[in-house]
Amino acid sequence: MMATAVADPKRPELGTDESVVARVLAGERELYEVIVRRHNQRLYRAARAILRDESEVEDVMQEAYVQAFAHLSQFRAEARFSTWLTRIAVHAAFARRRHAQRQVPAEDSVVVTTPEHHTATRELVTLVEKAIHELPDSFREVLMLRSVEDMSVADTAAVLDIPEDTVKTRLFRARALLRDAIAERAEGATQSAFEFHAPRCNRVARAVMIAVVNQVSS
Repeated sequence: MMATAVADPKRPELGTDESVVARVLAGERELYEVIVRRHNQRLYRAARAILRDESEVEDVMQEAYVQAFAHLSQFRAEARFSTWLTRIAVHAAFARRRHAQRQVPAEDSVVVTTPEHHTATRELVTLVEKAIHELPDSFREVLMLRSVEDMSVADTAAVLDIPEDTVKTRLFRARALLRDAIAERAEGATQSAFEFHAPRCNRVARAVMIAVVNQVSS
């Protein structure tokens, strides 16, 4: 059975993602939990940009982490590890969405704010999330990765498999679709939108590590 990974994935002595990956490949598989905890927020936002059904997002995240672990030795340093991992999650989310579109359409999920939001910003964050949620898919995907998650144009283009100029165009049009009243106030609120709080982070980390243990044991 794997030992419990360090509590704080940002501890300086752990080094970069690439150094942690090297240690995992060398046999310290318990350190994969560090990777999970470092990237839960980004993968959540990336998957949530594509999937409107909140209930499917954690499944996609876990699927992406387990798939990445299975192919960890194939990671090459041409791109950053975070980009490689996000790309896996995005592809998994796209696959899940395509499958859902072949089924009977479900009602749109309701955006629910979390207790962790401060009272003063709760309504604003809800408005921002609702406005983003209602954007066309291609615009929402770019906006979430660029503005909410603050990925670079190059990384967003690589993750979504589109040209950088397309990223810029879609981002411009996505922002234009947000109403002036929301757009004026969204600048300071987007970083708080679609947060992935500790209880959910812990749940995903536990589920991924159990799957990793089972994968190693099989």
